Amino acid sequence: MSERIITAEERNEDKEFEWSLRPKRLAEFIGQEGVKANLEILISAARGRNEPIEHILIAGPPGLGKTTLANIMANEMGVNIRTTSGPAIEHQGALASILTNLEDRDIFFVDEIHRLARPVEESLYPAMEDFKFDFVSGKGAGAQTFRLQLPRFTVIGATTRQGMLSAPLRDRFGAVYPLYFYAVDELFAMVIRSARLLKVAIDDAGARIIASRARGTPRVANRLLRRVRDFAQVRAQGSIDERIALDALSMLEVDELGLDVIDRRILRTIVEKYEGGPVGLDTIAVSVSEDPETVEDVYEPFLMQLGFLARTPRGRVATKLAYDHLGLVKASSGEQPRLF
Repeated sequence: MSERIITAEERNEDKEFEWSLRPKRLAEFIGQEGVKANLEILISAARGRNEPIEHILIAGPPGLGKTTLANIMANEMGVNIRTTSGPAIEHQGALASILTNLEDRDIFFVDEIHRLARPVEESLYPAMEDFKFDFVSGKGAGAQTFRLQLPRFTVIGATTRQGMLSAPLRDRFGAVYPLYFYAVDELFAMVIRSARLLKVAIDDAGARIIASRARGTPRVANRLLRRVRDFAQVRAQGSIDERIALDALSMLEVDELGLDVIDRRILRTIVEKYEGGPVGLDTIAVSVSEDPETVEDVYEPFLMQLGFLARTPRGRVATKLAYDHLGLVKASSGEQPRLF
């Protein structure tokens, strides 16, 4: 299946583009006002005491700004940040190499921290609590345990699946901040800011069209802006207005709510093949040729946020809002849904 334009998962093509647009200070960060207010207090207090920020866990779907916030905190504190991901730390030695190279008050950012290997996670506990690292040298009867003193540092963990974190690891974070999908007005401000940085001519109407179809996610908004910019360059001398934005997004098959072909295929599968549900996750995944985990983590959250899907003990159910969006009327049992 071809790659989705509106997926919130990061792609290689996004990295350079996003880094050039990411805010560097909290004052530049748009949205998540409650989280920002709490981080401002944490940062000010830590700077005033000349201490590292306490360990922080940031949770939420991909593309909402977890990595950006971690880098902003390093900038605000005037310290270095070491970035890695849970699966990349394969053994305790790799963790020890990273931690022993940190300096006082540095930030250690671990993306997808719920995917840490268990031995690595357990080695992180004393490092987070006491700034010490325990390791075993040798094997058998001659094995010896040593303890290294580490500099004071901050672990910032990011996760898209907070429920998969073990209780001991979750309890070692002093603050947990969930990130939520953004409002259209917030995404509109981001699109205007990104267009200015990219030197793309765009009017308010065009920016609002892009923002309204970005699924509440800054990464998707920036990717759509890039696609619409390409369309405008070829069809409209590079200037984006409402008409150009609508034409470009229509070509990309992104509808007025931000749903694409795959989203609509999932809804139609539940509605047309399984009478609106309930239907199991595995059955849906097989029907749309996707992995169950991908359906659950990538597609479902936004469909549920819109109120198009509901989870029940027996499976997924399409709601009346889903029927309305597809232009279908829920049929009686045994009948096929019909168009309005």
